[in-house]
Amino acid sequence: MSQPLEVKCVVVGDGAVGKTCMLICYTEGKFPKEYVPTVFDNYEATIFVEGKEVKFSLWDTAGQEGYARIRTLSYPKTDIFLLAFSVANYPSFVNVKDRWFGEIRHHCPAVPIILVGTKTDLRTDQETIEDLQKNGKAPITTQEGIEMAQQIQAVKYLECSALTRQGLKNVFDEALTTVVCAHNNGGKRAAKRKGCVVL
Repeated sequence: MSQPLEVKCVVVGDGAVGKTCMLICYTEGKFPKEYVPTVFDNYEATIFVEGKEVKFSLWDTAGQEGYARIRTLSYPKTDIFLLAFSVANYPSFVNVKDRWFGEIRHHCPAVPIILVGTKTDLRTDQETIEDLQKNGKAPITTQEGIEMAQQIQAVKYLECSALTRQGLKNVFDEALTTVVCAHNNGGKRAAKRKGCVVL
């Protein structure tokens, strides 16, 4: 029997955009009651995708500025990045291009990125809308997310809410499918993508 394909998925983005919640809800099926700064243990599971056995590992990262050196230690051998921003946090959206895209491409020039808009349940939360309006802002729209994904050449733009779980499973399914399809369509190209380097 052939060895299972190994897929390493690293989640990045500003602090407090919901990366850890997304991972906990996906892997444990429960929503953390309070803000937990990156305490998610790396998760690994064996899954079957398109009839292939896949060893899927999920890596959480700390988004705060002071953790850059530690964070980038998780980048080698990454197969796909989930770059997250909160649809209710405009600075986290701006940082997709201004900060995260550059960091990912510096260390992993050819690894695919899926852009993920999180906390979509807050688009209809009156308190969130009022807070954003005080600063002349509104929740980030799906169209704005799509346009940002095009600007950073992400393979996809997806949205989810860890609280309601809407779109959550799809984010991880798409990450897996993207890597498995690339592997099936040319192992050399997929192997080359593993060429992440920490400088």
